[in-house]
Amino acid sequence: MSENGRIIVLGGDGFCGWPTTLQLSQAGYDITIVDNLVRRKIDVELGTQSLTPIETIQHRIRTWKELTGKEIDYVDFNIAEEYPLLERLIAEVEPQTIIHFAEQRAAPYSMKSPRHKRYTVDNNINGTNNVLCAIVESGLDVHLVHLGTMGVYGYGTAGMAIPEGYLDVKVDVGDGKEVSIDIPYPPHPGSIYHMTKTLDALLFYYYNKNDGVRITDLHQGVVWGTNTPETLMHPALINRFDYESDFGTVLNRFLMQAAVGHPLTVYGTGGQTRAFINIQDTVRCVNLAVDNPPERGERVKIFNQTTETHRVRDLAKLVSDLTGAEIRYYVDPRNESLENELIVHNEQFLALGLDPITLSEGLVTEVIDVAARYKDRVNFDVIPPTSRWTADIPLDKVGSPEPVEFQPVI
Repeated sequence: MSENGRIIVLGGDGFCGWPTTLQLSQAGYDITIVDNLVRRKIDVELGTQSLTPIETIQHRIRTWKELTGKEIDYVDFNIAEEYPLLERLIAEVEPQTIIHFAEQRAAPYSMKSPRHKRYTVDNNINGTNNVLCAIVESGLDVHLVHLGTMGVYGYGTAGMAIPEGYLDVKVDVGDGKEVSIDIPYPPHPGSIYHMTKTLDALLFYYYNKNDGVRITDLHQGVVWGTNTPETLMHPALINRFDYESDFGTVLNRFLMQAAVGHPLTVYGTGGQTRAFINIQDTVRCVNLAVDNPPERGERVKIFNQTTETHRVRDLAKLVSDLTGAEIRYYVDPRNESLENELIVHNEQFLALGLDPITLSEGLVTEVIDVAARYKDRVNFDVIPPTSRWTADIPLDKVGSPEPVEFQPVI
């Protein structure tokens, strides 16, 4: 056993899970990946593939051992459906930490159809509850680190900065008296996917209160970038790069579109403000969370895992200025405000020593280079959006360009 301890990474083959796994292995932890490879199967469903050619999980793990001498164990099962296997694995491994990436992570995919809505709820909620239940039944003091989303808060701030999980409010209890209490920041999910992350938070609250499970919930912003120092060590370790309209994150989509000569797909006015984080900082933040668990009896620890905010049309202009790409406005398939402000606190990670990677021309150019190298793998049919949030948006309009007039928010 490693002196740093054992970690189970649920969803360790994915976009965030794979580079996190390698970094923690490099740091000296013994890692066991649990992944049923459903994300790879969804590529088949959508008629697409990672822009970067990713090897099988077995090849990835074998290459990592050849390069570093470090072993990563791998087991294949569905945590949402095969609870006894999960309970048995925790008993056998006796992990100090379980990192939970094993959820359907795309808002557009969760809105494609009734089947996709039900799958997202079944997979995400059952999986999270199974993990918590299995931790309790094991009798072990396991720290659960969960990758959540800034989207649980919604995308408006009512003129205030979004705190890290909890809000100090004063309640009028009558007779001119007030009581000050901390409450979870009111959720405002914008999709079925975001709703499941909100329900996760209630599960965490209950298991923490009732069973004393130590939990860290990472409310992450939109991830951009592709590789980390570990995934760059060998072509077989390269991270996946999603570029289509369901799983591709907005900046990565723009960078790919610029590389292949497709107009940048801005939805609505592009006035949506979002929180962002580079994939390298995602990995660093998870490592910091692992190394700084809450104390026994402490409430759920919540971090806003984000480093900066940007308006979508400003990102499009940045990419256009760098590459000469055309910006094209599309019918917004989402039920959302076309313009919003977003102010976010992230002091806890900064206090733990995070030195944030912010948007820079060099890093953007690096991602464009990755996209250009593999542009022959692009399926242009999956670039425009195909999911819609409500029946009020006609199907024949989703993914259609339209002229957009707007007044920039001052």
